[in-house]
Amino acid sequence: MTEQVTKTVVVKRDVASVYNVWANFETFPYFMKYVEKVEKLGPNISHWEVKGPLGTTVDWNAETTRSDPNQRIAWNTKDHSGTITTSGEVIFTELPQDGTQIAVTMNYSLPGGKLGEAIAQLFSDPEKRLEEDLRNFKLYIENSH
Repeated sequence: MTEQVTKTVVVKRDVASVYNVWANFETFPYFMKYVEKVEKLGPNISHWEVKGPLGTTVDWNAETTRSDPNQRIAWNTKDHSGTITTSGEVIFTELPQDGTQIAVTMNYSLPGGKLGEAIAQLFSDPEKRLEEDLRNFKLYIENSH
């Protein structure tokens, strides 16, 4: 079953700065609570490690499918053999007085069976988690960049 979550946040930084920080996926552990590590494997491929249930790690490779500077970043899971399938996009909208609105839409589907049930705990209340991650990003970029 595929789920979709969409959340927005407004930050007090210019769109180019916001886009550049977001496009550097390796910084995500600084503001995304459950992301342990993101490693760039190639120009459009990254490897993600996320804290899973009971001290486990869930990982997958993602492909950046669209990258329009200062406007949009889209992605999907590179190999669907992993434990999770994700896709989505982030849209950056320039606002007056060096503000930027960030709109994130995430789609994900989990495997069935016991593994799926365990991973579902990781994705419980995805709207709340995305909202928290965006709030943390806002603090991160407004206070450190």
